[in-house]
Amino acid sequence: MNKYYSSTPHLRIRNCREVDKKGNTLMTEKYIKQLCREQKLYVTPQLNDKIYLHYKGFSKIENLTNYTGLKSLWLEGNGIDKIENLDHLKELRCLFLHQNCISEIKNLEELENLDTLNLSNNLIKKIENIAKLKLLKTLDISNNFLRNSEDINHLIECESICILDLSKNKLDDPTIINVLEKMPNLAVLNLMNNPVIKKISNYRKTMISRCKSLTYLDDRPVTKNERLATEAWVIGGIAAERAERQRQRDEERERHNRNFQAMMKLKERGMKIRMEKYGIDKEPEFQPELKSKQIYII
Repeated sequence: MNKYYSSTPHLRIRNCREVDKKGNTLMTEKYIKQLCREQKLYVTPQLNDKIYLHYKGFSKIENLTNYTGLKSLWLEGNGIDKIENLDHLKELRCLFLHQNCISEIKNLEELENLDTLNLSNNLIKKIENIAKLKLLKTLDISNNFLRNSEDINHLIECESICILDLSKNKLDDPTIINVLEKMPNLAVLNLMNNPVIKKISNYRKTMISRCKSLTYLDDRPVTKNERLATEAWVIGGIAAERAERQRQRDEERERHNRNFQAMMKLKERGMKIRMEKYGIDKEPEFQPELKSKQIYII
């Protein structure tokens, strides 16, 4: 029996949801259109540049053939175990597939405009088949099952990636640095909650010195001063690092002094102009204002 509900007082939308024998929601054309209506999107598939299909219980990606104008697709929080049927989405920029059951990265080669890919919280054991995505800048593959440098070696071929989240994996192989340092545009890297952090001596300094383009590591930015201190440490050890940090402090102190002197000169110049304007011979001295006494008349 068909069910109806109203998303607005004057509009009734038919519930087209169907399930398979296992109780998984089927991604049918009718149900997708229903979701478009609920989300106040276009009923005509080609007109939509985004669609939200998250947390619906889907187990398979299908029936998106007519949604050729999509630029953002949300599919997280389902039971999807395979990436498929997306080849026609040539305009897609952002693809969100986190919190699913995906074990293999594949069938993404045709998404030539893809900029952001979220595959976190899946069952992935190896990064592969994304080197052809020449515009891919952000890859979130946190909370998966990556373990060693071989599992992430494919990243060397992904030169466009500048934001990479590898946190909450099983990475315990220090040689992953050999891969990461070969990513020319890697600016933001998250390796938190991986065993490898404890296995890399002087972890933060080592990562910053090896990955030349890093501007953010884990939960902290990589500042210009930190990089200079790290480079000094690489060359001359702790003593050189301390000397560099002292140089930075001296330079900062000198900068503050210059600013203070410049401010005082501006003040003196302004005072001189006012004195000349009003014919004052001497700079007035500051006298605190006397508090007036209240007089009560009875």
